[in-house]
Amino acid sequence: MRVGVLTGGGDCPGLNAVIRAIVRKGVQEYGYEFTGFRDGWHGPLEGDSVPLDIPAVRGILPRGGTILGSSRTNPLKAENGVRRVKENLAKYEVDALVAIGGEDTLGVATALSDEYGVPCVGVPKTIDNDLAATDYTFGFDTAVNIATEAIDRLHTTAESHMRVLVVEVMGRHAGWIALHSGLAGGANAILIPEQRFDLDQVCAWVESRFKIRYAPIVVVAEGAMPKDGDMVLKDQTLDSFGHVRLSGVGEWLAKEIERRTGKEARTTVLGHVQRGGTPSAFDRWLATRFGLHAIDAVRDQDWGKMVALRGTEIVRVPLRDATTQLKTVDPRLYTEAGVFFG
Repeated sequence: MRVGVLTGGGDCPGLNAVIRAIVRKGVQEYGYEFTGFRDGWHGPLEGDSVPLDIPAVRGILPRGGTILGSSRTNPLKAENGVRRVKENLAKYEVDALVAIGGEDTLGVATALSDEYGVPCVGVPKTIDNDLAATDYTFGFDTAVNIATEAIDRLHTTAESHMRVLVVEVMGRHAGWIALHSGLAGGANAILIPEQRFDLDQVCAWVESRFKIRYAPIVVVAEGAMPKDGDMVLKDQTLDSFGHVRLSGVGEWLAKEIERRTGKEARTTVLGHVQRGGTPSAFDRWLATRFGLHAIDAVRDQDWGKMVALRGTEIVRVPLRDATTQLKTVDPRLYTEAGVFFG
């Protein structure tokens, strides 16, 4: 059997660990051959591939990013996209495809598997941790650790100048990174997409901190919105999955806080630094286990499934269950964190 592997969407710490585990177990235990498709769905769409074998994956476990490259290509929107994908899989004699990605990448895998008969297995990847049907996605832990370290560092400079520091983290529709890093980093306010925020309340929390000579840290997810406003956009450009570019809510929030409270406010946008660099030990462990179980699903010809973490067990779930709706922050978790606001 020849198995194709691709990594789609935003890059993420742990992608190489998945590739390594799939290839190592597939070659050593099942005698499979592997073809890596470059740049996500662009690879099978355009026939852009590279051979994958054990020497190719040696030493990549601690590396960030992906040796296969990634993109936000959507073959379902391309002219004759499905036909071109199927023709290229036949050209390279690929019998099955392992798609490693988030909501959009796995959404394509779901359609190809359920509607067009392409044998696909999915692996959940996103720093946002917003894929349903799995407790955690790899990449999330690394992103939270990076954001938490940044918040720790910002506390000292905020206190030195008695400023408000607003930290903008990633999170389009789900505030998992903001909630976890904000709580771990001792933020005085955490704003997430799931809960529209009251700007007057945020300013009240900020002022209450200054009364005790404590410089406040406000953590805001890029998709967070005020009660009387809309999402702040970088521009109106859409990618092939229909997403606009976010970023800017942190700068807008800092200006509003400064205008309303008279306190100096500055913004730090962590941006892509959350996705880069070496994966954490947990993400290496989780990504490796996902890869091992994904190739087992290929062996069992259990198509249309995604590997998922449930507790400490790796299970298989229908791809459609994982991509039908996003996993967002439970309001009860946000309420717990509210004890530390202000």
